[in-house]
Amino acid sequence: MGYTENMAKKPKPLPRITLLILILIPSVLLNLFFILNQSRFKSKIGAVRVIGVIDGDTLVLEGKIKVRLRQVDAPELLYCGGEEAKKELETLVTGKFVRLEEQIPDQYGRAMALVYVGNVLINRKMVESGWVRYHYDITKQAEELKAANEKAKVNKLGIYKICQAKENTQNPSCNIKGNIDKANDKKRYYLPDCAQYAFTIVEKDVGEEWFCTEAAARKAGYSKAETCR
Repeated sequence: MGYTENMAKKPKPLPRITLLILILIPSVLLNLFFILNQSRFKSKIGAVRVIGVIDGDTLVLEGKIKVRLRQVDAPELLYCGGEEAKKELETLVTGKFVRLEEQIPDQYGRAMALVYVGNVLINRKMVESGWVRYHYDITKQAEELKAANEKAKVNKLGIYKICQAKENTQNPSCNIKGNIDKANDKKRYYLPDCAQYAFTIVEKDVGEEWFCTEAAARKAGYSKAETCR
């Protein structure tokens, strides 16, 4: 009789589904805690979230801190390739956590850096896309970035495809080349009979233009090149 009473009082084992739920709850709570505190954890290892992109070489971090991509020069937004460069950078970094390396100020005191998402160097990805130019600087990745830029040129990617040309294939009658000297920003235009005409490239990504008449070139601030007859 005593044995029967003890058996009756023995608690029933929990259903398998209940045991599974009890096992999973701590794991779920731990993952939720990590997600809610991800920003704090990331900041401890030097990563910061990107909250916006200004153009193809400048991003904005949490705290509204602006950072330029080192060794990268994107077209201004109003020039050929400017919007495309911005969209490319947005795709790569918006909402992601980035790590800054070899950070220095530029000549205006703005921060410049090599920017990484995980192990991916964003500076290189932008140069590889062809939507930005390589800008000379001394970093550990300088040769890598320079080589990526040369490859983009050879393959005619980005600005090298749609923004730079020796001939105006879209409007052949407007064949006067407007060129800006990068050393002194002096604007010159070249007629087809000018000595350097055949070698002159119109780079619309830096603001250079094609003109239909000399009068239009002069109105835009260009003067006839000294090598023209």
